[in-house]
Amino acid sequence: MDKVRTTNYLLLIIVIPIIFYLLKVLSFIFIPLFFSMFIALLFLPLMRFLKRRGVHKIISIFIVILIIILGVKLGAELIKLSSKQIMENNSSFLLKAQTKVNHLVYEIESVFGTEAIEEENAKLSRFLNKDKIFNNFGSTLSFISKALTALLMTIFFIVLWLAESINIENLLNKTLLKKRHQSIKTFIKIENDLIKFIKVKVLVSFLTGVFTGLACYFFDVSFPIFWGLFAFLINFVQMVGSFVTVILLSIFAFVELEVSSTLLFFVLAITGTQVLYGSILEPVFMGKSFSINVITVLVALMFWGFIWGVPGLIMAIPITVFLKIILEEFPSTQGIAKLISAD
Repeated sequence: MDKVRTTNYLLLIIVIPIIFYLLKVLSFIFIPLFFSMFIALLFLPLMRFLKRRGVHKIISIFIVILIIILGVKLGAELIKLSSKQIMENNSSFLLKAQTKVNHLVYEIESVFGTEAIEEENAKLSRFLNKDKIFNNFGSTLSFISKALTALLMTIFFIVLWLAESINIENLLNKTLLKKRHQSIKTFIKIENDLIKFIKVKVLVSFLTGVFTGLACYFFDVSFPIFWGLFAFLINFVQMVGSFVTVILLSIFAFVELEVSSTLLFFVLAITGTQVLYGSILEPVFMGKSFSINVITVLVALMFWGFIWGVPGLIMAIPITVFLKIILEEFPSTQGIAKLISAD
């Protein structure tokens, strides 16, 4: 018995690195697969609603795909609008940034007694050069091609998920759990928890983006649409997204606004927005299902970020919750599940 257990542990030690290696190498397949699963779960209540109304499954899938395409088009229009604003105003902003940073460097050099030459183009022009910034698009075509490929693969997998050609319940029943009743129970818990997570995260991110954009608009900070869209997207990265938004937007506002109470109130406004939605409302809406301790969250972010980059950072928490639910079903791994939990 001990020999069998030792063999199993050795096999596990060998298999786990291979699995992680495959996840990284085949990321172009696994990223759209996991993204599509979360998107399909988001639309699952709509599918069931249409089914109760007697709508055929093919028509229901077509409606979902149409909604997704309209959402992508809306996002593309927002990106186009924000890009247009940036391109129209980049010269004035770069000039303002260059002047302010030059003055700041000059003041620092004066304090430390180093040679201080406050030249208009001496400090930052080589970094904030319009031609260098806006003409360096050599890899743009490649990026767009990969993004379109990932989008098409994601839509394809969404169709498979909604058509139940890919079925988590059957997969659990045939592999890990091997008990029909337990598989159904576990699948329902996974489905309910992940649907709740996705809904809350989308709502909180949307509100964060809207109020961040409004703060930029009312405090006269340039590119409010861009910053609202940026705050919405990066808020999907648990914990880290809020810090990144506040830090980057504060630095940007430092260039835009004079160092006064206006700048202070703006930083307080965007910080308050992140705290209100990210640290107060989101945990209340999520409930105990997502009570994962901070160390686990950080490890998950680092690990999945290393494996899949930015998509991994976005999917780190729902994947961790998925694994936690699975671990809770086995007596031998319930200790690990409790270790992950914040309770």
